Amino acid sequence: MSFDSDTPEDPHDIAVDWVLRKKEGPLTRKEQEALDAWLAADTAHAAAFREAEGLSAEFARLSLRHPAKRASARRRGRPVVAAAAAAVALALLLGDLSIPFVADYSTGAGETRRVTLGDGSHVELGARSAIALHFTPARRRLTLLRGEAWFDVAPDASRPFVVEAAGGSATALGTSFDVALDENGARVTVTEHSVSVASGGAEVVAREGQETSFLRGSSASAPAAANVAKLTAWRRGRLIVEDEALGDVLALLGRYRHGVVYCLRREICARRVTGVYRTDDPTQALADIETALGLSAYRLSNYLILLHE
Repeated sequence: MSFDSDTPEDPHDIAVDWVLRKKEGPLTRKEQEALDAWLAADTAHAAAFREAEGLSAEFARLSLRHPAKRASARRRGRPVVAAAAAAVALALLLGDLSIPFVADYSTGAGETRRVTLGDGSHVELGARSAIALHFTPARRRLTLLRGEAWFDVAPDASRPFVVEAAGGSATALGTSFDVALDENGARVTVTEHSVSVASGGAEVVAREGQETSFLRGSSASAPAAANVAKLTAWRRGRLIVEDEALGDVLALLGRYRHGVVYCLRREICARRVTGVYRTDDPTQALADIETALGLSAYRLSNYLILLHE
């Protein structure tokens, strides 16, 4: 372990290093004496060590595997828990690798963008969102590749305006609407006039102030009244959630920050969250959620955060 003369190493970093060393095999007598001395030096050391052991045990139960073994078992740096979290981050990022090659317009974490298309229509992209254009003389077709977008459609009766998402499509019958992707499907919210939504071989028409959603390959739900102000709050720099699962809220916050926030237990991610958060300060939003739910955050880095009780 290396120590900086100006900035002492964090006890949590030392603790996870000791946990890693113990996992490699029995400690030597000198190593055990060093560990015992470090634990006895400060009650914070013992607390950090217990926490690190608990986190390591949680990951062992999750049976996550890192994609590649370390070249050296004695290599210092990231502990086992960090490797497992990195595997989660890698899995989440792999699905995005092809997007830059096919997207015509895209945004990064915390970024929104307003685009004027060649036909005069406007598109407002949410954070971590991307679209691809497929305009022809007969049809205006777009694909929402990732995230969420709001469309303000220029009238042109001879060229339908169609947004494809999650295997379904939304065809404008009027002016403006919002389309949002999630893990399994898409949601369409109509902000003005109406939209025809087709999925799973069926079609529904959602009118102003209504929403419909569908899972990939399934029919869209019957249009129902929507809280439009809530669902489009991202356009005003706000994230409004009401009795939603923490896992879903973390996915939304993930559009506004780099890295991964991971729940160590499924029941943690199932807890319900209600609140209004600023999208330009996701760190504070996460801190507010931790406080409200009585959770603790173990920060392996700014990019890998583990939530636990």
